[in-house]
Amino acid sequence: MPTVFTRIIDGELPGRFVWRDEQCVAFLSINPIRHGHALVVPRAEVDQWTELEPGLAAHLTTVAQLIGRAQQEAFNPRRVGLIIAGFEVPHTHLHVIPIDDMGGLDFANAATQVDPARLDAAAEAIRAALRRAGHAGVAG
Repeated sequence: MPTVFTRIIDGELPGRFVWRDEQCVAFLSINPIRHGHALVVPRAEVDQWTELEPGLAAHLTTVAQLIGRAQQEAFNPRRVGLIIAGFEVPHTHLHVIPIDDMGGLDFANAATQVDPARLDAAAEAIRAALRRAGHAGVAG
């Protein structure tokens, strides 16, 4: 049975994509800890990040950096945090989160509902920053 992330990648479930390439995608979290919280997800269903092929792990990290730089430009946080937890969905994913303090990395602060227009605006802000930086993997 495909994971929820595979179903999003395949278009069976909606997602606000900011990045797509042959190896991975990035889309916004529907339960963001902070505005602009994105997930970098390999297309391959790999349960734990420690099981990733080294080249794919490196690619995911590179894409997370690009997303983080775009978040810095779009939202002007003090930092951009990166978390690899993996408890929510059995499909490796990197949380890339604009933060102003350590509390910005606490999953207890995740929103349970977000205005869809706010998610759309965050996705477009990240995509616009990625385009300005000249990246080819920018989604739609």
